[in-house]
Amino acid sequence: MNQIMNTLSNSDKKNPERQDCRGFSLIELLIVVAIILIIAAIAIPNLMKSREAANQSAAAANLRTITTASLVYSTTWGNGYPPTLASLGGTGTTATCDEANLLDPILATAPFTKSGYIYGYTGEGASVTAGPGCGAPGFNAYLTTTIPQSTITGAISFCSDEPGTIHVDNTGAVAGSPGACEALPALQ
Repeated sequence: MNQIMNTLSNSDKKNPERQDCRGFSLIELLIVVAIILIIAAIAIPNLMKSREAANQSAAAANLRTITTASLVYSTTWGNGYPPTLASLGGTGTTATCDEANLLDPILATAPFTKSGYIYGYTGEGASVTAGPGCGAPGFNAYLTTTIPQSTITGAISFCSDEPGTIHVDNTGAVAGSPGACEALPALQ
């Protein structure tokens, strides 16, 4: 029994060989921070390029949607191509000539921006006689464009007109007319 008591009393004493743990040294922390900064320097440019490519793809897809919606509008309402981009949108449950419900409300509402791109729509050619129930007459032709808001969101612009082909401008400039749009290379 004495031997058990001696063992218990010896285990209560502090071990003088054991060091106090205080955490990481300053050098260890600096090395970890340096490694994190190196990884970030490698990853951030690739992330920005991926984001730019995604924005450009979304812009081309949205422009294709606007082009398709313009054709559907023309065949559905007998009012030519839509008078404005806003007439392709709509908030009601019933589609009308003035609110066709063919576009996402974000694209059809000013300032017409989505995914870092600004969208534009211009009726071209002569206006047609307004269809029944239409508040404004449509047009015989149109030009729709999209340009990047900044170089961070994208570097190229797109345009399309009534043939429905999407054209690309690698300078990011807006096409001023259907002829200027059609002179650009087609999106592959």
